[in-house]
Amino acid sequence: MAVENQQQPWAGPEISVSPSRAMSEEEFVAWCDEDTRAEWVNGEAIMMSPANIEHILLSVWLLRVLAAFVDHHNLGVLMQDAQLRLPGQRARRVPDLLFVTQDRQSLIGRTAIEGPPDLIVEIVSPDSLARDWREKYLEYQAAGVREYWVIDPASQHMEAYVLDAAQADAPYRRIEEKEGVVESVVLAGLKLRTAWLWPAGRPKVLDVLREIGLVSG
Repeated sequence: MAVENQQQPWAGPEISVSPSRAMSEEEFVAWCDEDTRAEWVNGEAIMMSPANIEHILLSVWLLRVLAAFVDHHNLGVLMQDAQLRLPGQRARRVPDLLFVTQDRQSLIGRTAIEGPPDLIVEIVSPDSLARDWREKYLEYQAAGVREYWVIDPASQHMEAYVLDAAQADAPYRRIEEKEGVVESVVLAGLKLRTAWLWPAGRPKVLDVLREIGLVSG
């Protein structure tokens, strides 16, 4: 399926459209400003409900931990709420977090990441259960996103998946949790205790950085 080139800015007239009606990708880009949380899928804008406080707290905590790890090891770029365009799919997704390695920085376009990042993290909200666990799982797998985390604060459940690099078109396989720890494949050496993700067990970022070896003392 041909994918429209979005490198050129939308040059059409200023528009005001309702997200409930169909729109082209160009219309969506023109309509969706930095204050609008929406995704574009198969010609329709999908409004994303405002994140609840726990969603925000977990997202910020993860951003700080992962950004420190990525920066310390000079691995690439970590982004929050960036628009994402995947090859062969009529969609603009907005993952909670995504990571692109140093050698793939050409994917970073003017308005979106133009291709599969190396890691995506989605934090599940009540209105995104089907999207995150099924729709996005299949989209990211098909597009070649190497690693995908799904975190559900409501059920305090996290699963991480990775593609088999040695097998073309392979489905995701689940990264096994061992003694309460999930180890990333893409961010080699990063080990996270799943208990840290939930409010009762969430340590200060500095304490996490000490445990994963980024800070001494």
